Amino acid sequence: MNILVTGGAGYIGSHAVSLLIERGYNVVVVDNLSTGHIEAVNEKAKFYQGDIGDYEFMTRVLKTEDIGGVIHFAAFSLVGESMTNPFKYYENNVGKTNVLLKAMTDSGVKNIVFSSTAATYGEPENVPILETDKTFPTNVYGETKLSMEKMIKWYRGAFGLNFVCLRYFNVAGAHQTENIGEAHNPETHLIPIILQVASGRREFISVFGNDYDTKDGTCIRDYIHVIDLGDAHIRALEYLVSDGESTVFNLGSGEGFTVIEMIDAARRVTGHPIPMKVEERRTGDPAKLVASSEKARTILKWVPKYEDINIMIADAWNWEQNKRY
Repeated sequence: MNILVTGGAGYIGSHAVSLLIERGYNVVVVDNLSTGHIEAVNEKAKFYQGDIGDYEFMTRVLKTEDIGGVIHFAAFSLVGESMTNPFKYYENNVGKTNVLLKAMTDSGVKNIVFSSTAATYGEPENVPILETDKTFPTNVYGETKLSMEKMIKWYRGAFGLNFVCLRYFNVAGAHQTENIGEAHNPETHLIPIILQVASGRREFISVFGNDYDTKDGTCIRDYIHVIDLGDAHIRALEYLVSDGESTVFNLGSGEGFTVIEMIDAARRVTGHPIPMKVEERRTGDPAKLVASSEKARTILKWVPKYEDINIMIADAWNWEQNKRY
């Protein structure tokens, strides 16, 4: 089967592409390289530089390559930027996904796995969070992702589009044999920022708030290895192709770690002191975000292989020291 991966030059997308190729799929990547890296694209994938918001371009790719399913990663994802420039996020994330969906339905492509986010939940009602819990995003990024989910569901009703939406939490790690990993500019994720301190690229790690109702006063988050995440996307696609019901899955470890626990783990893994500085809380940061992924484990038979936080950090640290882009 020929699989189209949008945003396949990005962090998570490039790992999904490599896993798909390892499992024998023919992979086509579409990426406009606004945030992705051409060096991250597996050389066995067929690459098109272009925009998912270009209807004629997307229709041509879908038909020419005889695409059987789409894994959709392409989106802007900086929470802070989304709050100061909502136009950019609605135009890119929502508007261009609408064009992609129209191109898919007009081309007869019926299966899509959408890379969504736990930010669709906002402040959680329950911990761990269930797929049935209310969705009330607290930032524009999460709101656009939820809008994309709803749009996909309406396409199902109108055109029979089959979908799986994957809501995942904090992604970490890097491929253990291929030299690909996380490279954002600016970097906003905790683990790479911690490792930039360890490598001397930053002086210290800022800890935003140490007075939360948690074991050490810092926020708790759920982490998932990027390889396990890529595996879940492939399982979701295979589930759809096997006539699985359109639905939503959470993806996470089910276990949370505080910011200080993550810093301490990075100190052990890297052997560096990693200075930290406590700052004021950031507006909108929930105290605890942990997912229940029992639904994915049961239906998709998804079993994460790299749940040990030390492995995630070690893989990310290896990438930090050997980056090629």
